Amino acid sequence: MSKILVGSLKLALSASASGPSCAIRRNFSHRHCAAFILSRTAPAGVPAATLRTRAIPAPPSLRRALSSRPVHDAMSARPDTRPLEGLDVPSAMEALADAEAVCFDVDSTVVTEEGIDVLAASLGVGQQVADLTASAMSGTTKFEDALAARLGLMQPSRAAVEKCIADHPLDFSPGLVDLVDALRDRGTNVYLVSGGFRLMIEPLARALGIPKNRIYANTILFDDDGAFAGFDAEEPTSADGGKPKALGIIKRKGGYGSMVMVGDGATDAQARPPADAFVGYGGVVVREPVRKVSDWFVRDFDDMTYVVKNFGKGVASV
Repeated sequence: MSKILVGSLKLALSASASGPSCAIRRNFSHRHCAAFILSRTAPAGVPAATLRTRAIPAPPSLRRALSSRPVHDAMSARPDTRPLEGLDVPSAMEALADAEAVCFDVDSTVVTEEGIDVLAASLGVGQQVADLTASAMSGTTKFEDALAARLGLMQPSRAAVEKCIADHPLDFSPGLVDLVDALRDRGTNVYLVSGGFRLMIEPLARALGIPKNRIYANTILFDDDGAFAGFDAEEPTSADGGKPKALGIIKRKGGYGSMVMVGDGATDAQARPPADAFVGYGGVVVREPVRKVSDWFVRDFDDMTYVVKNFGKGVASV
């Protein structure tokens, strides 16, 4: 970025930033945020052409989120689209733009249902297990306790799990495939990190082109006859706090400098850190405790896909 452009951005900030709560202030010398700002009116004393010559159009929701005012103030009166939500939306956008790895929760994020609830329904204990799932996702019950209780109710055999997968294939959330494709096309590694079951997640990973070694999930154990024999308590995702542990392993093994977590549940929000940002997803269900702690809370994947395709890793400088 030229010195003139950086100077222009600094001048814009000094003229319009309003108070210490402006979380975006530290990010604006970065080229991605700059690209979003360029389409705004030039500040006093700066030739408009300085900004216009390198402007890239951005959706109004993204452009306004990256204004120099606090994010929530900038969003409050916006008539054209729903407000962006989150504790630090600009920084989360930066993290996504630069991410070397993005980790997705699976149930109610990658897919539109909770896989364990689908399995439970097929075994006739759907409501009891759904109640335990909701408790675990909201953070009111430790995950390991909810997992053990749910499996204890279901006692799923290998044959029962395979029949459930065949009879009730899980549907991807709208826009998810486009987002994963965009990440892969620019060279970002995608991981599935789930408290669900590996046996149910592997078919989804195959459909998305994600290799097995990028799945971190729970393993149901079966005896030689295929009867339920428990679960592997050594899997990092089998206990509360397991997702930050899994992301720590991913970050260390992959040597990643930047990583983002995307998910709908309390266990997903726990994964920042080691993730640099947590994007809460509410396209299937909005969990209020999760929404409140998300760096960026989205109800679809459209704006995320726009950021990935137009800014950051593997995208030409603006």
